[in-house]
This record gives sequence, structure tokens and C-alpha cells, in this order.
Amino acid sequence: MQRGFIPGAGIPGVSDPPMFSDAADLLVESISREPPSNAPGLLILADGTRYNGLLFGSESIAQGELVFTTGMAGYQESLTDPSFAGQVLTFTWPLLGNYGIIPGISESSKVHPRGVVCKQMMEVPDHRNSIGSVHDILVSHGIPGIEGVDTRDLTRRVREHGTLLCVFGPVEKENEMESILSKMTPPDEDDLVESVTIAESIIANPGALGKNGQKLPRLAVLDCGIKYNIIRELCKRFEVVWCPASMSFQEIMEEWRPDALFASNGPGDPAHKGTATIARETLAAAVRADMPVMGICLGHQLMGLAAGLRTYKLRYGHRGSNQPVLDLVTRKVDITSQNHGFAVEDPSRGMLAPHPSGARSEKGMNTLDAEFTVRHVNANDRTVEGLDLVGKPAFTIQFHPEACPGPHDAAPLFDRFADIVADHLSGDPQPAIIGGGGN
Repeated sequence: MQRGFIPGAGIPGVSDPPMFSDAADLLVESISREPPSNAPGLLILADGTRYNGLLFGSESIAQGELVFTTGMAGYQESLTDPSFAGQVLTFTWPLLGNYGIIPGISESSKVHPRGVVCKQMMEVPDHRNSIGSVHDILVSHGIPGIEGVDTRDLTRRVREHGTLLCVFGPVEKENEMESILSKMTPPDEDDLVESVTIAESIIANPGALGKNGQKLPRLAVLDCGIKYNIIRELCKRFEVVWCPASMSFQEIMEEWRPDALFASNGPGDPAHKGTATIARETLAAAVRADMPVMGICLGHQLMGLAAGLRTYKLRYGHRGSNQPVLDLVTRKVDITSQNHGFAVEDPSRGMLAPHPSGARSEKGMNTLDAEFTVRHVNANDRTVEGLDLVGKPAFTIQFHPEACPGPHDAAPLFDRFADIVADHLSGDPQPAIIGGGGN
């Protein structure tokens, strides 16, 4: 049975690729399975609203920021997405877990939400490759779940009032949960990037070769909470050095000598003074050195901060697989997968769809030695979805071109970056704003 995550497998030139843990590995190793007890549970929001339900997963107390995602499929990918660290995840699609948990398709080695809320959890999934249920994987990772909740009403409340802190657990622990909620602070105040980044740098596909047998360019990937499928896509086009987000530009250059830099997705506030700020400085240093740079999601937000723009908390964020994004150069609309609660302010229209809390960063200086232009916007609320740097081989996007499962409209953006790197190394650098091949 398939185990682990091996991004270098099957790539020409890679003879002994390293293997990393997959969140589903714990189910492969597990022998005994206990069904959920269906014990009565209680979900309490920070505004005092209460929802009754039935417990599954690890039947303990969960606490965090309540968010929702709208995808009809891809729940395993969402459960293992590091960008959900610190949050309690609500699934709006009423049936959770129809096809079970599949080995080898997780986006990381852990389940990252602090709790899971749904309308109905399928105890007996139906798929030939399933090795367990959502309940089983939550138990194995110690994550609580609650079902039987009116998720339609819950989602409406979040859309109207913004994301809220919450707590849920056994009904008999109501007093304890109320005490926890009264003392709870937003998870964005924690250094969430530090909690999800890789511990040490490593080459994911050593010796990778292209189709014609040529050595692939070396790409340093700044891991702010990267999804496995991003690593897979990058390993097809580059020799990938997987680096901790706390690694400085100088350290990366001295140890690995990469040809380009990539900044990944990740959780939390991009303006946090901890690891996110270190990653932002590394990103800015790479741009100043005229190195090809691409950023996704949090990487995009870090570039926005480095460009002197503010970042701010959205009312309820963009989480799901049906977000329309307009490319202002080609005028093409792509349907994209997204997972973020913060955004980069629009340089002319300011902060759109902000959270009632008013959470935002301070106005900063442009440390890129370059101007920028907005390349992509969300077709629903017009928030900024991508930046191109003028005269530099660098660009960012807020959405996920690697989405799996999800729309593949934006997948060619990886090829766009590979072309930019190839042009840069050939001595004929093309600024990212010119052309935009592959999108």
C-alpha cells in the first residue's frame, strides 16, 4: 500500500529521492478502529451563539478561529493544508467523507485545523482505495470533530459578521469551554509559520534532469507552510531545495546557490513579527538581487508588504475551489482554488471586504528596488490576486495553480515561472510583466 510523499519519484536523473511523511500514513499503520461515540457536543461562538451536534474524531475540546470552505470534494487536501493551522474548519458541503481517506494524496504530514465542523460525517466511506474515514484520520491525529450542526446557518453568520473565535466539545464541559473562550486570543497573534515550516533544508529531487537530459535549474523554496502538490509541480520543472522559512537569503545562497526563489502559501498574519517577517526579508533580498521570484498565497502577501502595501484581514476570506480571478493583461478569467484570510490592499482602492475587527498591517516602505503593478483581481470582490514587478523577473499570485482536486485553469503559471527562469539563465531576462506566457 502506498505510503509517504516522494516528490522526486519518476523524475529523470533522480536515483534516490527522499521520502516524507503523509498524513494518511497513520491509517496505514493503524490496526484497530473505533467508531464515533455520537456523544452530544456543543459549539459556542465568541458572540454567544450556540449549536448542538454529535462528536466524532478525538472527542476533546477544540478551539480556534471559525472559518468555512466551499469545496464539494478535496476534504482530505483541506484537512492537511498547513494554511488552516490555528483554525476550526467548517465544510459547507453537507456530506463529509464520502470517498474516505486515500493514501498518498495529503498535502502535508499532519491534520492542521484545530477542529472540524460539518453537517454529516460518513462513517462508512465508499471508494476502492479508501483506508479509513474522516473520523479515523481525525482520531489518529488527535483532532476533534462535531457533526449535525446547521452549517448553512453557521456559514451565513460568518459571512455577515466575519470570522469568529469559537470552541466546541462535550456538552458536559460547557463551563470549561466558556472559560476557554473568554480567554482565547486570535491564532493570528501566534507565529503559525514557524509551527508548520520544515525543520532543515533538503533537496527534494537531487540530480533532476529535463526532458532533453539537461540539468534542471535549482530553485530554493521558502516553506511558509507549503502544500505537497506545490512541491510536486515544482519538482517537474526545477531541482528543488526545500528550505525553512526562517532561512535568510544569505544563508540560502551560501549553502545552496539556487538560480531562483519561490515563496509558498502558509497560515496566519503575513505581517507577524516572527518567521513571516524573516521570510519577507529573504523574498525582498532575492528581488533586489534580480533573481527570478514567484510567490503563492502567503508568498504573495509577503511580496505586497515588501512593496510597501498594507495587508489586512478579510471579512471571511476566500476558501474553496470556485474563485473567479481576472487577469488584467489578458482579460481572461480563471476559476481558481484559494485558501486565505488576509489580502494585499489595492494601491488605488484600498482595503476591500475588510474584517470588522479592522486588523491590518502598518504602512511600510518599498524594499524591493522596483515598482509593481496589479496583474490579477478577484472577479467577485475585486481584491488583489496577483502582482507583477516592473523590470524584474518576479510575480506573485494569491490563488493555487496546483489545486488537486480543483480547477486547473491556473496551472500554466508554473510554466510561466519556468520560462522566466530559463530566459534569465540564458542571458535574455524577460521581466514578469512582459508577455505573461502560459496564462
